[in-house]
Amino acid sequence: MKGRRALGRRFGWLWAAFAVSSYGTGFGFGAFPLIAILVLHSGPTQVAALAAAGRAVGAVVAVPLGPWMEFRRKRPVMIAMDLIRFAALMSIPAAFALGRLSFAQLLVVAVAVAAADIAFKAASGAYLKALVPPEDLLVANGRFESTTWTSIVVGPPLGGAAIGMFGPVTTVVTDAVSYLLSALGIRAIGGTEQSPARATAPRLRPGDLLEGWRYILGHRTLRPLFLNSIVVNGLIMASEPLIAVLMLSGLGFAPWQYGLAFAAPCIGGLIGSRMAHPLVARFGQRKVMLTVGALRAIWPLGLAFVQPGVPGIVLVIAVQLGLVTCCGLFNPVLATYRLEHAAPDRVARTLSAWSVSSSLSIAALTAVWGVIAAVTGPRTAIAIAGVVLLATPLLLPRREKAPLGTEEQAAAGLT
Repeated sequence: MKGRRALGRRFGWLWAAFAVSSYGTGFGFGAFPLIAILVLHSGPTQVAALAAAGRAVGAVVAVPLGPWMEFRRKRPVMIAMDLIRFAALMSIPAAFALGRLSFAQLLVVAVAVAAADIAFKAASGAYLKALVPPEDLLVANGRFESTTWTSIVVGPPLGGAAIGMFGPVTTVVTDAVSYLLSALGIRAIGGTEQSPARATAPRLRPGDLLEGWRYILGHRTLRPLFLNSIVVNGLIMASEPLIAVLMLSGLGFAPWQYGLAFAAPCIGGLIGSRMAHPLVARFGQRKVMLTVGALRAIWPLGLAFVQPGVPGIVLVIAVQLGLVTCCGLFNPVLATYRLEHAAPDRVARTLSAWSVSSSLSIAALTAVWGVIAAVTGPRTAIAIAGVVLLATPLLLPRREKAPLGTEEQAAAGLT
């Protein structure tokens, strides 16, 4: 976790906390479906419901958390969300040891973890904006992004080996402990965090729940980026189970071949995240965001042409490498842009609304594309998603933002 530019001890602790929880999540990747299948003997309908409902209901539960945390100190919120995830996940091995584990408990835990994830990301984004100088935000986000992709490369294979030796509950314990260590790391940051001043009523009003969306949709450049983001992420994630069905059931690939085809290209995420800062320094934030945002949309269509054998594996790896590299480059640039252009008293609500919308769109589009695949077949459904993705660059902003102080004030209703 070394970087060329030093961002200070406090950022170092924040990065360490992020890293340990990311690696824990990577290690525990896929644990819930495996527990449902291997321990509770759940069918495919229940497993699909666990993935979709956990994400969707968790997003709904997280809606009031954005305005709630906006005017609170962010570090205690982050610690609380880590502890909630730790306690929720540890309830699974505890119930398993007592012979009381049920599908309903898995679903409740999935909802709690999903809601806490959204709240943590919103609080950490707002905290990062206050912790790091504006000129270093892209460097910081690039380091987070590279850590995420590294954890994806390393974590799932190790977790898969642990599941084979000790069972899926073991990886849940590791994931839970990683959140506890993250909470300790955030606590070790130290320093004094000033409580945000609140200009509105002290009590949460129903209208406050929608403030994040009002701000995003009223902002000339955040709005198209928001729409582009939720559509692109939703379609990419909706295609994942379909390519799994196509490769494993339709084309006869072995599970290890499927895992290799999607794990190896994750190195592209590390490469892309390392390229973000130098490319933005050379070509500018807007040009990089527009170019890479368009490039990431062209890759998924290639998955519709996968064939059996080595050529198919090579094609999937090439497509995924291109896609992941573009995502690894685009994501930190987008994250930095959001922080720079969100009004100081609306950062948490903006990030929370963004994450909630992303989770709901992924759940909805996954369900829709499941129906399309049932009617047309997985290959055709993947092709349809790829064609729709080709149009998503049209949602990217084409004009420069208004000068600072006018656009943000107009979006916030202050002019």
